[in-house]
Amino acid sequence: MLTGAQPGFGNTISHSHRRTSRRFNPNIQSKRYWLPTEGRHVRLRLSTKGIKTVDTIGVEAAVARIRARGVKV
Repeated sequence: MLTGAQPGFGNTISHSHRRTSRRFNPNIQSKRYWLPTEGRHVRLRLSTKGIKTVDTIGVEAAVARIRARGVKV
């Protein structure tokens, strides 16, 4: 919701060097934060990098960024 993380794509290379497609999924976690201005909890789906970003900038600023992207919180 915050960073816009999406899967990356690449190849799995076997011992015989045969390439097959694979997908690198982001590490998405669901985390609940207390939003003091609204007096309620919000549940955010964040990548682990997004969780670190929330710890740095704060919940209020993170929710403001998410709402600026047009996502309902």
